[in-house]
Amino acid sequence: MPESFESEVNPEKIKKAEMVVCIPSYNEADSIGYPVTQADKGLEKYFDEKESVIINCDNNSPDNTKQVFLDTPTKAPKIYLSTDPGIKGKGNNFRNLFQKVVDLRAKAVVVVDADLKSITPDWIRHLGEPLFDGFSYVAPLYVRHKYDGTITNGIAYPMTRALYGRRVRQPIGGDFGFGGKLGAVYLNSKTWDEAVANFGIDIWMTTLAINQKAQICQAFMGRPKIHRTKDPGADLGPMLRQVVGTIFTLMKEFESFWTKVKYSRPTAIYGFGLGEVEMPPKVDVDTGNLLNQFHGGFDKFNPIWKEILTADVCRKLHEIKGLKEREFNFPTDLWARVLYDTAASYGEVSVECDEIMDSLIPLYFGRTLSFVKRTRKMSIKQAEEAIENDCETFEMTKPYLLQRWKKRKMNEF
Repeated sequence: MPESFESEVNPEKIKKAEMVVCIPSYNEADSIGYPVTQADKGLEKYFDEKESVIINCDNNSPDNTKQVFLDTPTKAPKIYLSTDPGIKGKGNNFRNLFQKVVDLRAKAVVVVDADLKSITPDWIRHLGEPLFDGFSYVAPLYVRHKYDGTITNGIAYPMTRALYGRRVRQPIGGDFGFGGKLGAVYLNSKTWDEAVANFGIDIWMTTLAINQKAQICQAFMGRPKIHRTKDPGADLGPMLRQVVGTIFTLMKEFESFWTKVKYSRPTAIYGFGLGEVEMPPKVDVDTGNLLNQFHGGFDKFNPIWKEILTADVCRKLHEIKGLKEREFNFPTDLWARVLYDTAASYGEVSVECDEIMDSLIPLYFGRTLSFVKRTRKMSIKQAEEAIENDCETFEMTKPYLLQRWKKRKMNEF
C-alpha cells in the first residue's frame, strides 16, 4: 500500500453529526467541487441549527478527487473516506458511508451524485427536510429527458412497482435521503453481494426501504437532473447486469412480501410543484445501433432464451425480428413476460446468472428502440404517461409471474 493512502481524512476530528451530505465518487476531480459547494450552501441555508458534515466516499481515485474535495472551501466540516486501493464500486463506497453514519449517530443522510451539474442548495433541503418530518427514505422526483434513464423507465420502475406495490418513480435516482436507523439496517443486511457492491446499490437501498416498511416519500427537486448523459445503446452491460440482477436476487429474499401484493399505491410527494419547468438536456439515440444489437442477440443467445423463456415468448420474439425498423414494435406485455420469465429462471436453470443477464441486453435494446419510436413525437409529459401505462401493464401481467414463480418452486422448468 503506498504511503499516501489514507482510508479516512477527518481534519476537524468530527465524532458526531446530526445531518450528513454524502457525495460518492471515482475520478471526479473535475466535477466534485460544484456539488460540494452547493451542498454546503444548502446546509448553511436550511440546516444551520443542525450539526452537519459533508462526506466524500471515494474509491481511492488516482485523479486527485480527494485533494479537490478537501480543498473546496466550505463552512461545514468535511470527512474524506476511501475504499482500500484496488476496491472499486459505488456500493463499496456506501458501505463506508453506512458505517460512518452509525459511528456519527447521524439522524439524516442526503446523497448526491458527484457529476451533477444541476444541483442547487434547494436539493439538500428537498432530500433532507422530510427526514426530520417523519419520513425515513426520500427518493427524488425530477424532470428527465424521455431517453435518459432507460433502465429506470423500462425495468427498475415498472418491476419495483409491480412487485412491491409502491410507485417510486426513481428507484435508482442516484440522489436520495435516508434516516440514520435505515443506515444501520443497510450496514447489517445479509443480502449484500458483488452486484450490490457496484451499481446494484441504489435499487437495493430502495427495495430494502420498501420491505422494511419505512416511511417513504418522493421529493420534487425543482430542476431537471443534468449530469453526464449517455446514449442508452452505449455500454450499459455492467450496470444492467448489476441493477437487474439485484432486482431478481432480492425477489427470492422478499418472496413472502411481493407474492401477496396485488396493486400499487402512490407514494407521498413532499414539496409542491416543479416551479420553473426547465427542459432537460437532449439525449441522442442511435436507433440503427439498437436494432443491430437486438438482431445480433438471436445468433448469440437463442439457446439461452429457449432455456429461460417460454416457447410462446420465444416465438413472439422471432416474429418481431422479422419487422423492419419502420414498423418495429416490441409490445409492453411481451416485455413484461420476458422480464418475468427471466426472473423466474434466474439462479434456477443450468445457465449462469451473468449469461442470463447478457442475454437480456439485446432484448432490452429492442424494447428501448420500441419506446424511442413510440414516444418520438411526444412531450416529456406524454412520455411520462406512456411509462405509467407500461407500469399498469406490468401490474396486470403479474399473475403470469406468480404462475411462473410457482412452477420454478416445483422445478417444472
